[in-house]
Amino acid sequence: MAEVIAMLEELRDITPVAAGSAAACFGAQEWTPRGKPRDGVETSWHKDGVRGWIQTFRTGAVRVSFAVWIRDVDESGYFDDLDAVYEQGKQVLAGFLPEIEESPLASLLIEAEQTEADRDEFIAVKKWTLGARTLTAGVIQQDTDLPVMVVVALEEPGAA
Repeated sequence: MAEVIAMLEELRDITPVAAGSAAACFGAQEWTPRGKPRDGVETSWHKDGVRGWIQTFRTGAVRVSFAVWIRDVDESGYFDDLDAVYEQGKQVLAGFLPEIEESPLASLLIEAEQTEADRDEFIAVKKWTLGARTLTAGVIQQDTDLPVMVVVALEEPGAA
């Protein structure tokens, strides 16, 4: 989680966060590129077991996200006990939340309400605002045959 906190601190000082500036931060923090350039910018990164991604949306929004824990599906392509895996993810998230809330960012974070979309997307989630940006930490599984992950994401809003 230290790598993620360091990246969030670095990104905090960049206004606005864009794909190129986020990629420069990953490089400066010595993350390893994973060979997924898009529009000339490396978008996939790895460091000490943590994966990082940069996503740019049509609205101009940019999301820098990190997978800090991943539990892959078993050989069947699913989980034998999905509820147990969700519970593991919730425990991992609970262990990471204090690291965010006690980090140098803590004085800048304002807890944000979860939306209906958050409740639909995440198994467990906590959100904050960081200036005009949104910081989200949660447990997610995007499809039944995909891994369960604990993710942290910083999103820079796009033009309205």
